[in-house]
This record gives sequence, structure tokens and C-alpha cells, in this order.
Amino acid sequence: MMILGVVQWMQPVHGYDVRRELLNWDADKWANVKPGSIYHALRKLTEEELLREVATEQVGARPARTTYEITAKGAEEFMTLLRGNWWHLSTPPDPFMAAFSFLPVLPRPEASAALRSRAAQLQAGVERLREAQKADWFQTKPTFVSWMWELTIERSEAEIRWCERTAARIESDEPYLPTDDA
Repeated sequence: MMILGVVQWMQPVHGYDVRRELLNWDADKWANVKPGSIYHALRKLTEEELLREVATEQVGARPARTTYEITAKGAEEFMTLLRGNWWHLSTPPDPFMAAFSFLPVLPRPEASAALRSRAAQLQAGVERLREAQKADWFQTKPTFVSWMWELTIERSEAEIRWCERTAARIESDEPYLPTDDA
């Protein structure tokens, strides 16, 4: 969806510019867009007739640059994916949830320390985002990007509170499993 959307937005566009734009949005951190896979995705989307190559040019000894446009089929697919992601809640797999399901395996001090460390890492991320929002370069980003960062900050702050609360529960020896009083 991200690649189709950027091509539609910027077309005609070189793969390098698609990559640069997605990295400028930090999409590699929140959209599962791997910088090294963008060119492969462009080729695959072209094979699937969702994109079309408009031109390939080479300047001097530099690598050839292909220019892409979205096809009608690609625009339709983009809108289907876009609307699906707007209207349907999808929770991505979180490796932390898998690890947390084995909480009783860790010694309580380690589990508590890990949660407090997680909270500290999340807080550092929140502080980085808040500082970045004050930077001059941030003012050139589209307004909706700042709204996305606000959502990231809100989610992180909620998880920080949960980590701290859960660490305190572990430290107070709150039972992990229900007791059998029958």
C-alpha cells in the first residue's frame, strides 16, 4: 500500500525518490517498509501490472533509473488497501506479547526490571519525537505526519504507564495465576 500510494502521489517517480520519501516519513519504523526491499517491491508491483515502467535512463556511470506510474489496476488496489486499513482494526503481531505470555518463567526481579527498562526505552523514544517536532526540518513535513507522531507518542505513553503498573504488581508479589480455593 505504501509504495503504491507514494507512486500515485509523486508520479512519474524514480524508485530512488520513492525510497527517499518513505524514509523521510520514517515508514521503515512504523509501516514494515524495509528500505532494501523497495526496489524489489517496485519490480513485483510492475510484474503484477499495478505499476508500469514509463522510462529508464542512465546518466554517466550512475546506475540506470526507472520511472514508474501507477496503473488503473494499481490505483484500484491502492484504494482497496487504503480503505481496508482505515475501516478495519488490525493488530500486528507483537513479539513482546508472545514473550509476556511466559511471564511466570522469568524470575520476578528480572521481569520487573525488563518492564521498567521497556518503559525507559519507550520514554526515550517519546522524548526523541518531541525534540524532533521542535526542529526546523520537521516544519517541512506534511501536517498529518505530525498527527501520526502524536499517535505514536500517545500509544507509547499508555504502554509506559502499563509497564510501570505491571512492574509494581510483580514487585508486590501479586499472583500470576488464579488461586484454587475450592
